[in-house]
Amino acid sequence: MQVLAISPDRYVEHQNLLKQMHQLRANVFGGRLEWDVTITDGGERDQYDDLNPTYILATFGGNKVVGCARLLPAAGPTMLERTFPQLLADGSLHATSAMIESSRFCVDTTLPAGRGGNQLHHATLTMFAGIIEWSMANGYDKIVTATDLRFERILNRAGWPMTRLGEPVAIGNTVAVAGVLPADQASLKEVCPPNYRSTLPFAHRHSERSAA
Repeated sequence: MQVLAISPDRYVEHQNLLKQMHQLRANVFGGRLEWDVTITDGGERDQYDDLNPTYILATFGGNKVVGCARLLPAAGPTMLERTFPQLLADGSLHATSAMIESSRFCVDTTLPAGRGGNQLHHATLTMFAGIIEWSMANGYDKIVTATDLRFERILNRAGWPMTRLGEPVAIGNTVAVAGVLPADQASLKEVCPPNYRSTLPFAHRHSERSAA
């Protein structure tokens, strides 16, 4: 299993992987979790996919997507402030240029890829490591996200606890919560699974509208 980053300039090159990513999101968010999401041609997408995000993907065998996340600078627009402001203590993220927002995180846990010592799937830990590694390489030291209480417990088990940005709120069929996660060497060391493989490009400048 390896992790790679797909920035806007690589969308065409990796269009097959991105198609698999949207299908995985549809299967997880629309199927297993039964969230109210938009699925078109078998893939889930929303307006934040139109803002030139960088996608972090975990792949198996080099051609099968087993995990994904979407990264956009927290300077905005962000899902947290525009879609889920009720998760923030005062409705504002108070973003800085060193914050990146992660959204649409999911993994295919049906893949028989083994589990780590803390019983978390290798795809989950690979994704955590990839997000942290990319964030550090691109000048970000904090990762903000909206998730649910179940996933907050997974972060705790991985040794990467989230600091809440507000109280949990019932949204649809789940209880959601917003938080901030550190992007640093200590966190990377804590979550990094055995035989972690990265193909992430190293530091380049980031803009306020693109995580490229």
